[in-house]
Amino acid sequence: MHIGFIGLGKMGFNLVGNLVRHGHTVVGYDINAALVEDIKTEGAQGANTLQELYDALPEKRVLWLMIPAGPLVDNVIEQLLAVMQPGDVVIDGGNSHYQDSLRRYAYLKEKGIGFLDCGTSGGISGALNGACTMVGGDPDVIEPLHGVFSDVSVENGYLYTGPAGSGHFTKMVHNGIEYGMMQSIAEGFEVLEKSQFPFDFEAVARMWSHGSVIRAGSPGCGVGAVWAVAVAAISKDAVPSAKARARWRSLRRVVVRPVMGSIPPMSFLSD
Repeated sequence: MHIGFIGLGKMGFNLVGNLVRHGHTVVGYDINAALVEDIKTEGAQGANTLQELYDALPEKRVLWLMIPAGPLVDNVIEQLLAVMQPGDVVIDGGNSHYQDSLRRYAYLKEKGIGFLDCGTSGGISGALNGACTMVGGDPDVIEPLHGVFSDVSVENGYLYTGPAGSGHFTKMVHNGIEYGMMQSIAEGFEVLEKSQFPFDFEAVARMWSHGSVIRAGSPGCGVGAVWAVAVAAISKDAVPSAKARARWRSLRRVVVRPVMGSIPPMSFLSD
């Protein structure tokens, strides 16, 4: 498939390499001309303007944005609207807030242009070697693109999540869980630091990385296991104590509230 790719930063550059490796024809654009030249070494075609990128693609163009969340996405969409035609598709692969994605979907649909919101996880290594993608949008828009998302994703790492907005909503929940897990690690080491024991933090971390249930990538570990352990710890009390209830409130404060929108997802953590 022919794809116009806008944004050749660390994630975008590697996603282009991933796409090319899977046989897709990619035209890449970035405001940094040096990155446009560099992407040619990955087997992609470079474009120096959005018009040049658009003209290099066949009809029913697919334009994949991998740029920072926020007003920049709207600005680029407005620039593209000057050249886009009904039947074209815009993919926002960045870390946009799902409510912005719902607004952009409705705005572009009025003009006959498809919109897909793609939550992208896995970091720069995943972008190159197999990401985790969660994509929302109209069924008829995503139908011809299932293969593209499957190609750039690790095995079983792609999911069509449903209507527009659901992809970025899923990624927002993912980010909330991620930050909660990161917070728990930080608090754990703070407890070690404030204890009366002279712990070697590096040695403890190395030891926990071998055989423990909290090690990265261990069988049965991950979100499900972490959540199950937290619930089990709280559920041990036949009649929940004040301390148990406090633990549960703390868990909700760290994970649930950020996920449900009291704070937006952190755009700088787009892996």
